Amino acid sequence: MLKNYFKIAIAVLKRRKFFTFISLFGISFTLTILMVLTAFIDKVIHDNYPDKKRDRLLYVNGIELRGPHSMNGSTLSFYFFTHYAGSLKTPQKIAISSRFNGTNTYVNNKKIAINYKYTNDAFWEVLDYEFLEGKPYTKQQIDNGEHVTVISEDIKKAYFGDVPSVVGKYIEADNVQYRISGVVKNVPITLYMMYSDIYLPYTISKTDYKDQSYTGGYTGILMAASKSRVPGMQKEFEQMVSRLAMPGKEFNRIYCHADTFITGYVRTGNEEKSGVAIALTAVAIFVLLVMLLPTLNLVNINITRIMERSSEIGVRKAFGASSRTLVYQFIVENLILTLLGGLIGVVLSVIIIHFINSADFIDNLEISLNMTVLFFALLTCLVFGLLSGVYPAWRMSRLNVVTALKA
Repeated sequence: MLKNYFKIAIAVLKRRKFFTFISLFGISFTLTILMVLTAFIDKVIHDNYPDKKRDRLLYVNGIELRGPHSMNGSTLSFYFFTHYAGSLKTPQKIAISSRFNGTNTYVNNKKIAINYKYTNDAFWEVLDYEFLEGKPYTKQQIDNGEHVTVISEDIKKAYFGDVPSVVGKYIEADNVQYRISGVVKNVPITLYMMYSDIYLPYTISKTDYKDQSYTGGYTGILMAASKSRVPGMQKEFEQMVSRLAMPGKEFNRIYCHADTFITGYVRTGNEEKSGVAIALTAVAIFVLLVMLLPTLNLVNINITRIMERSSEIGVRKAFGASSRTLVYQFIVENLILTLLGGLIGVVLSVIIIHFINSADFIDNLEISLNMTVLFFALLTCLVFGLLSGVYPAWRMSRLNVVTALKA
């Protein structure tokens, strides 16, 4: 039966090639957009390099001070993590790092843009960076204020060229020479808490890391001894924040959260509320808008196809074909059309993703089509096919035999 439906579907597609082209273009273009978006989201959510212990980690990205007439939102101070978060009993270690900032350096009259960030020694223990050569700088080197650095593989290539090793060599950034202790695999810029081109000890920062205010230029990652202790660590952090003294009379509330990865990643900057609901709503609205127009277009085309086949429908009804059989046939035909469009969409997605990766639009981000993305593509095809096929099929089932035969 399905084999016959497939033959009929192919014959119908060949009958009106222009309508077929419009349908396949709309389906494939829509699915290409959705697959590239899904590949990007999947990369951000599931790529756990370098935070491979993600199920044991909580991320602290910012603090918000509020009052009746004032608000101050910012990342946190180094002192906040060493003094307040450092007093907690549950975290095994706390990785502290600054936001990445940019500067320029020059090699053979060629300008190279470099992003840098400052870290503590626990940063290299909480996170599992893959060292291609060398090792991280030590606590003793940090305490001594030594000008040492860990660099990314891209900066190694851009600054030194194709050389076997650069450990022990010097790299200049912001007119300062730093001795290289290690080279790590690239981190995509989308992981803003971990991304940088060069990593430096916090003790050589030009800003005062001893400042005792709550706000500053640092973020932190708390690591529990096991996954089961994460909820307790989160609760202990919240209790600590609730005991913080107000930094001024203009403020009466302090919001600061230790979040799981996804919650922390999509937090909007308004520390009072999580951004998960907003992110999901935004994605849902985008998907709906992207799918709505092609679906309506396909519905109209399908109705036109039905009107052209009214005599065929009338004959089949006259010889005893039930409305259910005709509806089932048309939905299967439409699903075949949608799956063909989906196959074209997969090919287009592979081409576009290759172009995005080659163009390096987002630093160090390599997206790809995996089984998760393909599963959502298949699911989208089925939803697309059903949405655009059910109403026209219902219209077909309502056709009167006499009226259909007269058409």
